This record gives sequence, structure tokens and C-alpha cells, in this order.
Amino acid sequence: MATFNQSARAAIAGGALALLIAALSACSPAGVLSLQPHVDVGARTAALAPAAPAYEMQSIGPSKAFMASYPRFADPVPQPEPMSVEEIDCRSELKRLGVKYRDISPIHEGSCGIDHPVEVSVIGSVRMKPAATLTCAMAQTFARWTKKELVPSARARYFSGVDTIHQGSSYSCRKIADSRGVLSEHGKGNALDIMRIELNNGKDIDVRKQGFFAFRARGFLNNVRADGCEYFNTVLGPGYNADHADHFHFDIKQRRNNYVACR
Repeated sequence: MATFNQSARAAIAGGALALLIAALSACSPAGVLSLQPHVDVGARTAALAPAAPAYEMQSIGPSKAFMASYPRFADPVPQPEPMSVEEIDCRSELKRLGVKYRDISPIHEGSCGIDHPVEVSVIGSVRMKPAATLTCAMAQTFARWTKKELVPSARARYFSGVDTIHQGSSYSCRKIADSRGVLSEHGKGNALDIMRIELNNGKDIDVRKQGFFAFRARGFLNNVRADGCEYFNTVLGPGYNADHADHFHFDIKQRRNNYVACR
């Protein structure tokens, strides 16, 4: 009887052991994978992921293509100083006097120059050849003298208007001759040299000193000189010195006590 019980217990224990081993086999990794659907996860992931870019060492900075497409700008152009009220009013007066002019870029040449130069080509109906580069103040003074003195004097002497004023020098960066380096008013745009005056009737009057019997021309040029002294601070012409033998020099140089040099 005892032998039977031992045999039974051994059989039961063996069966239990078999069941335990079967349960453990079902929980193994192989068993787990066998329960999953047949999907190659690794292959699917590789197919969906983009290919890794190949990187190269490049210099830091914008690419050539970017630089080619980027708009290029020229170096900034220096802008002139704003005009003062006096400069603006002066230009209004030029227009009232019938002066044809254009504003040009500032001129700076060492100690010479004009901050706000104008280029004058016509005064009323009188042409200026070549066009004169001046300060607005000098252009205004010369225009007033032309309209109020020069043209009326030509009509009185020659019964003709003035067609063209031929000028020999307006702005020019230079020193006064024999002055130990003093800057000429031409270097400031405040001076104008007149060589010839051409009338509407074809008469061409040279400013150089006239002959003894040229009464009309001498009288006309004497008027030009005398009337100019009422407008300009300097009037120099033929007879003053060799440097002014062939032209009238007009300028608006400021001197002490408003001294006027009329020679």
C-alpha cells in the first residue's frame, strides 16, 4: 500500500513538473515573437527614413550662390549740407530775375570750394558762354547788374539788346598773383571775368582798351566799369594792370568798412 502511494505521488509530481515546463516555454521570447504579426519592423523603418545627408567641411560664411543673388549697393554718396534760409531765398530771387541755372554738386578742393554752387546759363534773355559756376550770391549780384545796368546801357549806346556775355573764368581754384598765397575770390565762386559782350545787332565788343576814336565803345565800357562799382565790391579792368588787360574782373569780396576796389 505504501509502495502504491509513493508511485502515485511520483506520477503527480512528474505531471506537475511537465505542466510547469510547458508554461515556462510559452513565456519564452520565441513564444512571444510567435504571437506577433509577420512585420519586418527593421526593414519598414529603413524604407521610410530618409537617407542621411553627406556633410562636407565648408568655410563659414554665405555661399557663392547667395552672394550672387544678394543685391549689391554702391558705396554711400556723401550728401551735401542742407541749404540755409539765405541760400533758399537767393534761389527764389534768381528765378524772379529770370535766371536759368542748375544746382550742381558741392565743390571741395583743398582751401577752395563752394558748398552750394549754381551753374548759370541765361540771365533773362542774355546767354552766358560758357555757363558760369558761382555761389548763388555772386550769381544774384551779377544778374541784377546785367538786367539793370548792362542791358539798358547797350540799348542807350547801340540801340540794341545784349545777346551773349562771353566769360573767361568763373570758379577756379587759384591764388591771387603776387599775393603771397592769398586765395582768389575765383577759388570761392565769388568772382567772374568778362571778355566780350555780343549784342543782338551783331556788334561784338571786346573788353580790351579801345582806340582813341572808338568813342561809342569807350563810353559803353566806361559805363560798364562805373555801374559795376555800385553792385560789386571789386571791379578791375583794362588799365589797372597787365593781368586784367583783356577782361573785367567782378567779385563780391567782403572787406573792412565795406571798402570797394573800383579801378
